[in-house]
Amino acid sequence: MRFGIIGAGRIGKIHAGNVAARADCEVRFVADADAAAAEALARTTGGAVASIEAIMGSAEIDAVAICAPTDMHADLIERAARAGKAIFCEKPIDLDAARIRRCLEVVKATGATLMVGFNRRFDPNFAALRARIAGGMIGDVEIVSIASRDPAPPPISYIARSGGLFRDMMIHDFDMARFLLGEEPIAVSAMGSALVDKSIGEAGDVDTAVVVMETKSGKVAQISNSRRASYGYDQRVEAHGSKGMIRADNIRETTVEFAGAQGFVGDKILAFFLERYASAYRSELDAFVGAVQSGGKPSPDGEDGLKANLLADAAYLSWRTKQRVAVA
Repeated sequence: MRFGIIGAGRIGKIHAGNVAARADCEVRFVADADAAAAEALARTTGGAVASIEAIMGSAEIDAVAICAPTDMHADLIERAARAGKAIFCEKPIDLDAARIRRCLEVVKATGATLMVGFNRRFDPNFAALRARIAGGMIGDVEIVSIASRDPAPPPISYIARSGGLFRDMMIHDFDMARFLLGEEPIAVSAMGSALVDKSIGEAGDVDTAVVVMETKSGKVAQISNSRRASYGYDQRVEAHGSKGMIRADNIRETTVEFAGAQGFVGDKILAFFLERYASAYRSELDAFVGAVQSGGKPSPDGEDGLKANLLADAAYLSWRTKQRVAVA
């Protein structure tokens, strides 16, 4: 499968490297507004630099990986769909639900294959946890608890363009909650503050937040986010059910522990998402390629992207109004 990589930044490098590592795939073209970044990524993955227009118009390209800034995603998806390309797009499709719906109409009308990059579904630990839930290990799911905390906040320039914590960072956790609950949340309550960096609050966002969601049957999910975790990249999931509890903990640098008079001491948890989710990104690509080659429906797809965004919208509105908000 011949790929065009659109965006040669941090996430573009991950996906392009994984494409290049597969025997049945290749990076044919790389596009980026930063010519030096595009050239460097093309050089390391065996591709060539090309414009977005050239990628979309090329008969040599079977699939595109959209790793560009968020405000370009929906337009690029539509262009790729009309050009007959299979599409992998990083989350979110857009920050506006109405724009996402219009984009998905184009995807449907063209019959394009679209997969949205919620990579955490493919983490081997979270995937195993979900499989055991689906197998009935904990009985009926009652509570899902998710902790997701970054080691440090991003630059303010990023905050302004990202759509904020609920739409940028917590959207992964909204997708994970849906993935584990097995039901759609119908109501959201959110609380948040700017405790890490005052300038984040001045920019109209939060860096510390908690969200509680409820499904029609009464299942509950709770999400805890922070832009600061002094101990590393904190990623934990727990599900409680009628027969027991199951959880997936953080991954450490090693499993080595020292035991002494003061107790047990282990190594640090992994530093950030590049290390923590390296295998998830590989498995995510495997799923996309498999879906394209088989003609099957990829998961997560555009509807999953829309539903996660609707939860983010409800959380943002709940935070602003300090009210429980029904999901659109």
